[in-house]
Amino acid sequence: MPFTPFHFGPGAALHAVAPKHVSFLAFCSANILIDIEPLYFIVTHQYPLHRFFHTYVGATIIMVLTALIFMLSLKLASRLKLPNLFHWQSLKPIPIWLGAAAGSYSHIVLDSVMHSDIVPLSPFSETNALYQLVPLRELHLFCVFSALAALAILGLRALLKARHAG
Repeated sequence: MPFTPFHFGPGAALHAVAPKHVSFLAFCSANILIDIEPLYFIVTHQYPLHRFFHTYVGATIIMVLTALIFMLSLKLASRLKLPNLFHWQSLKPIPIWLGAAAGSYSHIVLDSVMHSDIVPLSPFSETNALYQLVPLRELHLFCVFSALAALAILGLRALLKARHAG
């Protein structure tokens, strides 16, 4: 993806459909952590840009790291008086783990379709069967329409909630 925000669309849609079951914050955090790797290689002018963390093995490490950061932050939040933006302090472990997993693995799938330098099954295989499986334009449209669908679902949910309250 031409940097991380495109990855957020499918996660937003997943969260909109199952808001109590999937943490969108963990989803986004995992995506951002994965893309630190190519950012480093872009800045240092090294190729390939997508290396270890753009494999399923690397994504698994990112998933665990993301979930553990959230779990540790939850434990420290009350002691350190951390701000509770987006109500993250009310997140439960399972939605955190599901969000981190969905974010990590969907990132690898989407980037595998788009980038020729990804070997998602490394160290077991040096091939990328997903590369160009879907045209780039359609891949981007999928991500954008996923985000729009999420906004529509969230908007409809808010409208229905307001009607029932008033």
